[in-house]
Amino acid sequence: MKQYARVFRYLAGYKSNIGLYLLTTVLSIVFSLVSIGMLMPFLQLIFLKETSINTKSNIVLESVDKLLAAFSANDNIAKLGIICLLIVVFIILKNLFLYLSYYILNPLKNKIVNKMREDVYDKVLKLPIGYFNERRKGDLLSRMTTDIGEVEGSLIGSMEGWVRDPLTIIITLIFLLVISPKLTIFILFLIPVMGLVIGRITKSLKKHSNIVAVKWGETLSTIEETLGGLRVIKAFNIEKKLRGRFSKNNDELLDSKNKIGYRRDLASPLSEVMGVMLFTGVLYYGGRLVLNNELLSAPVFLGYLGIFYNIINPAKALSTSFSNMRKGSAAIQRIEEVLQTPITVDDNPNGKQLSTFSNKIEFKNVCFAYEDAVILDNINLIVEKGKTVALVGSSGAGKSTLADLVPRFHDVTSGELLIDGINIKEYSLQSVRSQMSIVTQEPILFNDTIGNNIALGSENATMNEVIQAAKIANAHNFIVKKENQYDENIGDRGAKLSGGERQRLTIARAVLKNPPILILDEATSSLDTESERLVQDAINNMMQNRTSIVIAHRLSTIRHADEIIVLQKGRIVERGTHEQLISLQGFYHKLVELQEVK
Repeated sequence: MKQYARVFRYLAGYKSNIGLYLLTTVLSIVFSLVSIGMLMPFLQLIFLKETSINTKSNIVLESVDKLLAAFSANDNIAKLGIICLLIVVFIILKNLFLYLSYYILNPLKNKIVNKMREDVYDKVLKLPIGYFNERRKGDLLSRMTTDIGEVEGSLIGSMEGWVRDPLTIIITLIFLLVISPKLTIFILFLIPVMGLVIGRITKSLKKHSNIVAVKWGETLSTIEETLGGLRVIKAFNIEKKLRGRFSKNNDELLDSKNKIGYRRDLASPLSEVMGVMLFTGVLYYGGRLVLNNELLSAPVFLGYLGIFYNIINPAKALSTSFSNMRKGSAAIQRIEEVLQTPITVDDNPNGKQLSTFSNKIEFKNVCFAYEDAVILDNINLIVEKGKTVALVGSSGAGKSTLADLVPRFHDVTSGELLIDGINIKEYSLQSVRSQMSIVTQEPILFNDTIGNNIALGSENATMNEVIQAAKIANAHNFIVKKENQYDENIGDRGAKLSGGERQRLTIARAVLKNPPILILDEATSSLDTESERLVQDAINNMMQNRTSIVIAHRLSTIRHADEIIVLQKGRIVERGTHEQLISLQGFYHKLVELQEVK
């Protein structure tokens, strides 16, 4: 039951609703049993022309006798009418409380699923960037959609069975125990055998459900990669290879789903067969008690059977619920893995507020390692306010990782990162990031209008401010040529725009935020010459009077930086201005020669 702890924690917030649900459920079960129990006086009256037998006293018959006496029913016709009326009344009460229990429980189930979905999404937003580098996007999508759907359909959907069916069985057994202790004890010996057999059948459901979840995640990843890489797939004629990979995943998914279906579908018919066997055993044993005249009359026995049959359906439903819980436990375990992932970059909501950046950013003996790999080693660097520092080096040198430490996408493994002389961890995370804007190599845009994408993160921006930011980013001219101008929808990830247009929108977004610190991660490296010139002009406009950390791929774009930091294998190997580094005839000079920068 440990894996269901989160569901129980969600339920803890709705104790009053749960109390009302239990009350209405118990009342609906009691009225259902009482209505069935009314068969006893009915049969007694029809076949024996009386409502009780003195030699074989029964609590149900005695209670009905007193009730009939209260109504002053003396003849059998009047008694028959009152008994039938009571059956109708009890059935109405049963269904009234049954509806009330559904009315209370259904919103509760929906709230639990809704809260779980929100918690998973919120956790994804809080997880550090490094977490996603090691995860397949399709697997995460599967956990956030399919697994939560599985929990909703199998686990939460069976919540009613967790409560109603056990209560029905327990309350029914109490009724039966009152009517005939001897026959009920016989039943209690048989029920555990039935539960043991069904439990053995459903034991493997969790294992196969987990396999299904993993295979579905792989299938989603293949679909996502296919949609994002159709140009490459067609250009390299690898449709057959991708089709084979997808078919393999799909066939394995089918096989696992079939195995789950075989075991799950076996639970219901098996429970029915065993239920009938149990019922037949009761018929035989109870029939012997009647024939041997052992404190059980025929009408009471028939009423007993009617009440006992009330156990069969809940027992079947309980076995199905148990199967669903087994199946859903694999899904909730995968969701729990995400929710329990430690947040290595933790917010400090009660920390100091970085309201203004006034001095410098300082790296003091900073090291960063991911698992066993050392990415940055003993970095000492000062970025003065208003200065531009460029990071250059070969791929894998640690440039992006070093820049990612400033907005706390990662936290240092050792050493300190200081802003205005205070460790960055002492500030609230939100206040640190509010002082920065980032323009990445790949423009990140959303399926929304041009205006809304520029105003992202600047909720109170006016239209005039959006337009002014677009002008600084050299984006206004192409925007006004669009049919709807700033209200033009740009499609998924800005698919309706060119690469240069997308990048200029991200620059406009950074300009509108108007932060004192800029981080530019190879913002022009993927553009053609004309687009690069427009984007570079926009970047130059944006960088005026700001502190900038620039990751450069094309060295011609950073030759005017105040300081160039050359990284190699996570270490600073050279530093200085463009002219100083050229005169060193070292690593930077070789990079410049390779790019033929004069």
